[in-house]
Amino acid sequence: MAGLSSCQNLDEYNPSGATAENVWTTPEGFITNINGAYSEQRNWYGKEDGIFMAESGTDLWFNKDKSTYAQQLTQYSGLTASTGNPNRAAWISVWKAINICNAGINRIGQAGFTSVDERNRREGELRFLRGFYYWHIVETWGGVMLRTEETKEPLLTATRSSVSDFYDLIISDFEFAAQYLPVQSFWGNEYSRASKKSALGFLSRALLSRAYYAKQSGNTSEANTYFTRARDVAKDVIARKSELGTDLWSSYDQLWNPSNNKNNKEALYIVSNSTNPLLNIDQNGNRVFMTFQNNYTNKLALTQSIAYGNPSASRLMPTLTLLDYFDEATDARYNASFQEVWIANKVYTWTSADVTLYQKDASLVGKQINIGDTALVITKKVVANKSTRPYVILDRNDVYGTDSKIKTGRDFVSFRKFMDPNITAPNSQAGFNDIMVMRLAEMYIIAAEAEYGLGNLNEAAGFINVLRTRAALPGQQAAMQISAADLTNNSNFILEERAREFAGEYQRWFDLKRVLKGQGGQEFVQFINSRNPDITQVQPHHVLRPIRQEELNSLLNRDEFGQNPGY
Repeated sequence: MAGLSSCQNLDEYNPSGATAENVWTTPEGFITNINGAYSEQRNWYGKEDGIFMAESGTDLWFNKDKSTYAQQLTQYSGLTASTGNPNRAAWISVWKAINICNAGINRIGQAGFTSVDERNRREGELRFLRGFYYWHIVETWGGVMLRTEETKEPLLTATRSSVSDFYDLIISDFEFAAQYLPVQSFWGNEYSRASKKSALGFLSRALLSRAYYAKQSGNTSEANTYFTRARDVAKDVIARKSELGTDLWSSYDQLWNPSNNKNNKEALYIVSNSTNPLLNIDQNGNRVFMTFQNNYTNKLALTQSIAYGNPSASRLMPTLTLLDYFDEATDARYNASFQEVWIANKVYTWTSADVTLYQKDASLVGKQINIGDTALVITKKVVANKSTRPYVILDRNDVYGTDSKIKTGRDFVSFRKFMDPNITAPNSQAGFNDIMVMRLAEMYIIAAEAEYGLGNLNEAAGFINVLRTRAALPGQQAAMQISAADLTNNSNFILEERAREFAGEYQRWFDLKRVLKGQGGQEFVQFINSRNPDITQVQPHHVLRPIRQEELNSLLNRDEFGQNPGY
């Protein structure tokens, strides 16, 4: 109290004199509001916090080294309202963004737009972004407070809204944005602004998410309505792909080729990063190129390089389940997504000590690994005669046990989708890649999942087969095709296909909770336990994350508002 009293004599000083009231009253000034609304998404996309929130704690990933880093999200160990920093940081970030969006939507009528088209475009951006952030909020924390007015003073009470109320607003916002946003080419070099394809894509995702809430409440008719709408919007995007300025790459490898990263043609929505660090939200830009990397730097004949990346902030490794989702004999997505081989970038001569360390045949002592030779292989396969091979090799049995648990986690197959050859030095932690938040392939999967929900299995298989044809190795197109029987015999086929197509792309936790939150969350638990046996503490209530304790502490009606169940 003494501290509060002493602060009452302080005067605020705003050196620029800029306020919302005098800056946001012209179209030129109002753009600063819109630009600010985009900003917070860069604290989720391109940062490891977003990966922890959206990918970890699933069937696909576990801590490298079997560490406890961010264990509240990666392992569900000790996740509370006061722990789990990525969860707590995300809460602050998305609510800041919501308030900027609401401020702009509330004030746009006073911004002086003389062109109705321009005003609608700019409101379309804000409505898209509000729907975007609210989708992340409701799927992460459930039915919390739904605010549509700008917060100008501290709010000491809050009221929960239903999930259906959230989705009514989210869907309405995306529909408005889809009507008034231009095609992407309209924005020119500002290609990461929301466009018509962005709004339609997220509208389809929101409709699919909403369908499952109806399905799991037993309202089949409502579920079918939303499944139908999700499918129809996804099909509309596919049918209009030329008009909307998007298309599938002919191969999965082209999709993830770093030279195609900027303004990728398959993207429906992009969070961009400049190659000038000073223009990014922070000087780290996109750091995710480090997140899934094996530490090759402590191996023979290898030194850290830009080509192989910086593993100093490596956090996650693939589960055996993820690796085994792929049939690499037919599916090109495996080699396009993972790295099993490292080529020597320095000369090395085998010593007796290293022969003993790596359990090699004594005949290798004195033999040389030259630049360009194979230096390291880490593979999901079982390899015979490892001791006589003149390079370090770790196979399936070295990395994983017969129970599919990770042995040590020190070495693993690297995930290479996000490699960034434009980093400025081998030890740089600042990356410049854009993030494809949504891409056209998702429309095929959404259409398939919606058709599956409607019981139209042949149609569902047809949409999936478009992507599997693209993913097939040469001559393996027929082998990659599926039929309705595949969907009948494996109720989780679409979830597995999503993993093959979208692993690492900030979707997996949302996918699992969407499809598996039935039976009070028991399906979610059983799925993760059976496919990621290193996760042992997941509980049904983990289909939602806890609300920050500080948020509850600030509410006069905290008991009425309440924490999420189980926390």
